[in-house]
Amino acid sequence: MTLKLEPVLVQTGSKDEDGRLVFADGRLVAVLVRLSEQHENAGDWFVEAAFGMRDGHRTFADLSSAENWISRELTGVRR
Repeated sequence: MTLKLEPVLVQTGSKDEDGRLVFADGRLVAVLVRLSEQHENAGDWFVEAAFGMRDGHRTFADLSSAENWISRELTGVRR
């Protein structure tokens, strides 16, 4: 499976608008948003939406960690 992240602005209703659309083999599987300074964990990436995965509302310190989680969820390898 190949993941591709595409930068996008997300209308969240707050200052959190720096986002990434995550595609797996050409299919949209998640929307990630970087948390703004109004959050305790500013700079982390929040799973705003997840498609075909369980419990999408998680945060990750970096995009690599988010990608690893998405890959594991989509392939059924859960830790």
